[in-house]
Amino acid sequence: MSTHPEIDTTIPHSARVWNYLLGGKDNYPVDQVAADRVCEIFPGMVDLTRHSRYMLVRVVRYLAADAGIRQFLDIGTGLPTVDNTHEVAQRIAPESRIVYVDNDPLVLVHAQALLRSTREGATDYIQADVHDPETILAEASKTLDLSRPVGVMLMGILGLVDDFDEARSIVRRLMAALPSGSHLAVYDGTDTDPAYLDAIGRYNASSGAVPYTPRSVDQIARYLDGLEVLEPGVVAVSRWRPEPSPWDEPPAVPGAGGVARKP
Repeated sequence: MSTHPEIDTTIPHSARVWNYLLGGKDNYPVDQVAADRVCEIFPGMVDLTRHSRYMLVRVVRYLAADAGIRQFLDIGTGLPTVDNTHEVAQRIAPESRIVYVDNDPLVLVHAQALLRSTREGATDYIQADVHDPETILAEASKTLDLSRPVGVMLMGILGLVDDFDEARSIVRRLMAALPSGSHLAVYDGTDTDPAYLDAIGRYNASSGAVPYTPRSVDQIARYLDGLEVLEPGVVAVSRWRPEPSPWDEPPAVPGAGGVARKP
């Protein structure tokens, strides 16, 4: 562990802020203060966080149960919570293999919590940056067979790439290295709610953390260019194949995503 950078507890980190919003304990006062300030301006932040998480679970369940995916590359995984990617996938297909990628030293410290694979499958953790897809693919290939379909998860991470063209390039380079039948799942915060935009703008300006850039639904949809977009398309995270319910339609939170297949 000594070869990795020390955990900086003076600056909030997106993975720890997200953990706090989800009700987790793997965060520091600086993360809590940053999250609380966002919530003061945009009280719906907790709902957005949780609906985003619920979408991830539904996506993994679909990929494993319906699309037959047995390999997952989860980039920007964040800290362990309930129903991590490997837990959902391996409940359906115990032989599933999962590689998690993050660049936060605290996530590395907790990596062992992610690595409790089934005996039939495998999990691994890579400390790498989303800006470097080639390194991610090279390291992932030690656990995954990249000649076979892979489910790539970019859930809430591309907003940390400030330049939209670079974010699209990252997606293209990842998917270009994978075979037909691979799937891409994305979501990110959107520019659809002024209060959310105000809260994120203030967070970016005052926290010292890596800035987060909400994007339009159309921009998020562009990540899926050249792929076969699955129904219902790119929609609010709360409305991507929601669980059947006798109650009202899920709320339209300012986060959108979708899933697509490489032809």
